Amino acid sequence: MDVYRKGAWMMITEHRNVIIIGGGPAGLAAACALYDKGVKDILILEREPRLGGILNQCIHDGFGLSRFGETLSGPEYAGRFIEAVRQRKIDYITECTVINLDNNKCVTAAAQDGLKKYQADAVILTMGCRERPRGGLAIPGDRPSGVFTAGVAQSYMNLHNTMVGKKAVILGSGDIGMIMARRLTLEGAKVEAVFEILPYPSGLPRNIEQCLNDYGIPLYLSHTVTRINGKARLSSVTVSEVGRDMKPIKGTEKEWPCDTLILSVGLIPENELSLQAGVVLDGRTKGAIVDENGMTSVPGIFAAGNVLHVHDLVDFVSLEAEKLAEGVSAYLQDAGEGNQKTCAIDIQTDETIGYTVPQKVSGKKDVTVSFRPKFPSQNRVFEVYQGDRLLTRKTVRKAIPAVMLHIDIPAEKFVSEETVRVVSHEE
Repeated sequence: MDVYRKGAWMMITEHRNVIIIGGGPAGLAAACALYDKGVKDILILEREPRLGGILNQCIHDGFGLSRFGETLSGPEYAGRFIEAVRQRKIDYITECTVINLDNNKCVTAAAQDGLKKYQADAVILTMGCRERPRGGLAIPGDRPSGVFTAGVAQSYMNLHNTMVGKKAVILGSGDIGMIMARRLTLEGAKVEAVFEILPYPSGLPRNIEQCLNDYGIPLYLSHTVTRINGKARLSSVTVSEVGRDMKPIKGTEKEWPCDTLILSVGLIPENELSLQAGVVLDGRTKGAIVDENGMTSVPGIFAAGNVLHVHDLVDFVSLEAEKLAEGVSAYLQDAGEGNQKTCAIDIQTDETIGYTVPQKVSGKKDVTVSFRPKFPSQNRVFEVYQGDRLLTRKTVRKAIPAVMLHIDIPAEKFVSEETVRVVSHEE
């Protein structure tokens, strides 16, 4: 251990093979998969009092069908991985906040017993994401109580047994917002409506059916909240229709009495630590640019889960993190032998596709490229080109932005280090 002084404090730098920042579903899955590949010196750092991440407050079921073949609640799903971590005796520290990460993979954290400093051979970023707050929407009006993001309302109700309101309006048809529409209804509140600024729903079709249609909650597309009204407590919101330019249409305003406004208007990857380390972010996902191994632009720093891009299902988060373990294990071995591999082929998209993950590949092994369409369509053909050469294509009968699509590219299809493009057109 290296010892150094900073002011009046003395910190000991402890070496670890792998540091995982975030003890949610991605971090837990990555830790277990790494351990099973022979990497035993792992430390998980989690800022909350217990492992599990956001799943601890997701008491509804629907988790686990892809990963475990059965439907589980959020705490049950997290519990499977927490038990696996404990069985493997993987080290973890809770109530520990990472306050600095540099490009040499040096991690500084504040824990209950003081500051800690770690030098890692590899760092895995699994910090998840945060909600876009009211301040990011710039909705004019008063600042009364009764305005919550969907996750905060869920935390109040599911973790603290505190009801947030009796008469609610929900802005945004994201999955958490729709799930909260059902949760509020089950607890006796009246959910007046869900309003979505886009001309199509943002969440999964199953949640529209199970959370809105089954309870008679109306969904208004191409509508948004244009004013918040109330003094001490929210009294109403003003809702307007929007045009194709997403701007409110004058004369369409309608006042909706309510005491609660739930905001479900998007998730943003938690990447402050990534930026500290010099990781290059993708302007579309707001997460790191990664290669086929899950490695960021900083060698030895990897990312998985919602810190990378917002996933449809937690099952996909865990599966992605487990796959990431292969890349981390290979990196640790290659770094020791001095023959680290690079991925030089960039992946780009046309205007019909939001983004891809990964954004870089080597062309030396089979890869699966995940991508999200920008708008709903039917009978859509997605094609992958390298130069003028068609590598592969896939026809999708129904493509929607809420559902990630995946396309496999065999290694033998790559012919050079030219940029790869993912494009689409009608069948």
